[in-house]
Amino acid sequence: MDYKIIRLIDNPKIKERAAQWFHEKWHIPRESYLESMEACLKGASAVPQWYMAMEDDRIIGGLGVIENDFHDRKDLAPNVCAVYTEADRRCRGIAGALLNYVCADMKKKGIDTLYLITDHTSFYERYGWEFFCMVQGDGEPNKARMYVHKE
Repeated sequence: MDYKIIRLIDNPKIKERAAQWFHEKWHIPRESYLESMEACLKGASAVPQWYMAMEDDRIIGGLGVIENDFHDRKDLAPNVCAVYTEADRRCRGIAGALLNYVCADMKKKGIDTLYLITDHTSFYERYGWEFFCMVQGDGEPNKARMYVHKE
């Protein structure tokens, strides 16, 4: 399988399609993704950033880096968010490649510690992430797992 990881900042023409793709996966309003992607493209700061795995012209995976992924620990920032790989492309290392890419890219921007929240156990550890603590998601009844990655 041949795919490449692209940064939105390098490929602004994909913004509309990427916002729609993330919206369909996570059911967060498309406008929220567009707003974050516009801030990314302005380049005023290192965060937010958006990344996609592309197979030809198809988005097969993606993730973002935002200040806070809708949880109560505002001090734990920035957060990797919206990690997703298309079902027919899973178990091929795409999510891991995206995670490794984003960690390296953010380190180049001077950010060597990233956080993410997830319900998964054991997946992120494969890529150097460590369980950090439990956090309360905005409007969520149960706490979620917070992971940290330090370069």
